[in-house]
Amino acid sequence: MSLTATQKKQYRTIGHNLNPLVTVADKGLSEGVQLEVDRALEDHELIKIKFNVGDRKVKKALIRELCEQVQAELIQEIGNIALIFRESDDPDPKLSNLLR
Repeated sequence: MSLTATQKKQYRTIGHNLNPLVTVADKGLSEGVQLEVDRALEDHELIKIKFNVGDRKVKKALIRELCEQVQAELIQEIGNIALIFRESDDPDPKLSNLLR
């Protein structure tokens, strides 16, 4: 899944007003975190995730690993917040951040 620059810009604009739905802390990517991110992506398609880990290299590795595990694409990373996207097969217009 490869997004164009125009799509990424549009998703960054939408993501600006979103709040993080999931927080990844010192324990890293547990199974519960992965399941919650997967569920949130299925419902909302575009979500923010907050990473409360101290090291930049660890944070970047966690973001990359999480995107691979949930098959999502990183749209933007600013500070401790990552904006990720995964298209839903059957998006709910009441929940999807792209359709509201």
